[in-house]
Amino acid sequence: MGKDYYDILGIKKGASEDDIKKAYRKQALRFHPDKNKSAGAEDKFKEIAEAYDVLSDPKKKDIYDRFGEEGLKGGGPPGGGGCSTGGPGTFSYTFQGDPHAIFAEFFGGRNPFEQFFGARNGGMDEDMDTNDPFSHFGMGGSGMGGFPRTFNSGMGGHTSVVKKHQDPPVVHDLRVSLEEVLNGCTKKMKISRRRLNPDGQTVRNEQKILEVQIRKGWKEGTKITFPKEGDETPRNIPADIVFVLKDKAHPVFKRNGSDVVYAAKVSLRDALCGCTVNAPTLDGRTVTVSTTDVVQPGMKRRISGEGLPYPKRPDRRGDLIVEYEVKFPDRLSQSARDTIAQVLPRS
Repeated sequence: MGKDYYDILGIKKGASEDDIKKAYRKQALRFHPDKNKSAGAEDKFKEIAEAYDVLSDPKKKDIYDRFGEEGLKGGGPPGGGGCSTGGPGTFSYTFQGDPHAIFAEFFGGRNPFEQFFGARNGGMDEDMDTNDPFSHFGMGGSGMGGFPRTFNSGMGGHTSVVKKHQDPPVVHDLRVSLEEVLNGCTKKMKISRRRLNPDGQTVRNEQKILEVQIRKGWKEGTKITFPKEGDETPRNIPADIVFVLKDKAHPVFKRNGSDVVYAAKVSLRDALCGCTVNAPTLDGRTVTVSTTDVVQPGMKRRISGEGLPYPKRPDRRGDLIVEYEVKFPDRLSQSARDTIAQVLPRS
């Protein structure tokens, strides 16, 4: 079966990132060799570190969730999957970390028991809540497990290391016209943000111009990321600024991937007798499309190479699709009705 890392941390599969952190925090404090002198505590402490090392890493966690420990450690998924089937492929994991180093990085100090309670105490009080080494100081649980906090114990002046986390991405829609997608362009976007002053503590407000390069043929939904251009404070890593391309509504065309669609409205007479349409193109020209056939509902004509550039092959373009729309008259005179009745077949 392999190891159940969720069970080791005392949580269920599907637990959130915060739940994983809280579970590691609780179990690591409970089985730390400086606190727990029972036989097997050291092995358990290492096992807890391994579980956290896997579940806190999105790539390792994804492979473990799908294929278990065997898949994670290179055995492959049941039935012998590989990269082509979504399996781990050549990925192979072996825990080689130092559980004490993981603990130190998590808590910001190699031994929080000595750091906050003094070596003369011989570690943590047996009556103390193992979920929170700060509880006897009335400081609550926030700030541990990677949350920023600076704390001076008053017993030797030890200060915990503030571990910064990056803020979530700040996402903006960026509207572009079909002509801009056809030719490519540069958009200048002004953002307002807070940045740290040289003292590392105070912040200032500033504006910055970000130049967004729109390449030919880019599809709606394409993301352009500017790393760490968001707000900066003493406690965070600035967020990435992300622009997501959105198509502007066009008065003439609709977009369909790399093709553009033009709705050609023709009269009922032309639909029945044949017609010629002068279809516009994105670059301002017109192309002539003629048909002698009866225009059927939903009928289309395709003009090759008059659409948008392909994103991966901008030297080539999609098509212009002429989509016929037949305009029916609102009313007919009796003589017109009689004439149509005589000319058109009943079926």
